[in-house]
Amino acid sequence: MPVLHNRISNEELKKRMLEETEPRTTVSFYKYFNIAEPQAFRDELYQKFYDLKVFGRIYIANEGINAQISVPASNYEAFRDTLYASAPELNGIRMNIAVDDDGKSFWVLRLKVRPKIVADGIEDASFDPAKTGVYLKAKEYNELSSKEDTIIVDMRNHYEYEVGHFENAIEIPSDTFRDQLPMAVEMLQDQKDKNIIMYCTGGIRCEKASAYMLHNGFKNVFHVEGGIIEYTRKAKEQGLPVKFKGKNFVFDERLGERITDDILAQCHTCGKPCDSHTNCKNDGCHLLFIQCEDCATKLEGCCSNECQEEMHLPTDEQRERRAGRENGPMVFNKSKDHPLRKHRSEWNIPAHRSIREDNE
Repeated sequence: MPVLHNRISNEELKKRMLEETEPRTTVSFYKYFNIAEPQAFRDELYQKFYDLKVFGRIYIANEGINAQISVPASNYEAFRDTLYASAPELNGIRMNIAVDDDGKSFWVLRLKVRPKIVADGIEDASFDPAKTGVYLKAKEYNELSSKEDTIIVDMRNHYEYEVGHFENAIEIPSDTFRDQLPMAVEMLQDQKDKNIIMYCTGGIRCEKASAYMLHNGFKNVFHVEGGIIEYTRKAKEQGLPVKFKGKNFVFDERLGERITDDILAQCHTCGKPCDSHTNCKNDGCHLLFIQCEDCATKLEGCCSNECQEEMHLPTDEQRERRAGRENGPMVFNKSKDHPLRKHRSEWNIPAHRSIREDNE
């Protein structure tokens, strides 16, 4: 009987991954194309990737595939060839190889069928995600981004933008991609004569965002091919100035790839320069936040004194405290409005200028 789901505990799988001696390659890829039977496609791909010891997160939908995975270095070519052969549309697709990689990004293979590979909230049947803006390679990005009539738009979430972004990029102040799309259209309504460059981590969000902008009447829309990952790799290979500063947030165990030495963010506990994301060690919280080494030591990896206290309570008492607790602002909340995040004025840090201020 074929293996279609993982049957081993996460703890055991993570232990096995950490004990591996062969290096792994971390890579992401995506493709918008029609998949008539997502479940059947998923099951066939799972068995093949399982046999190649692929770990990671892969989403399958009628609109395509979106993946972030790691694979043993000796199996990389076999994995690539298997992917390319799985559908004509996937033959030769771009593979975004991680910039800063220790090979310990994933420890289990998860393939899930979803309504969409990127939740966008778009219900307009006339919207075509295939009608996208113009791809920009690294050199092309550097040239176009330096022009006065160009606006650079970050289509990632606040916690991603916070630790690193392209020079002069504006943030769309929302915590979900589905909210960012209409917000970007509204923010840029009076800028339709400008060059609009959109970017994200690996290209999947900004590609759909560029199509959405075109759908809403924008004309000169561009997006960075392969996102930050591919841009950085190509810029460094070609000896170009790297215009992305700081750290690129990634959705795996690493929580970030170091692109430049610039530290753009601050510790959410004390406010000193820091861009190290972590999850609160209290099992009743697990908030994603930024914390420096000193605060991590003082609070034992917790986001607050309250969580530190709760973490040391007897297990039964911890469970009793959590019973009936709503998933409020302390649970998996990455929002820029989370109360843990002090207002910038408290640290005397200038707020990011609005798009209107940038173009007056």
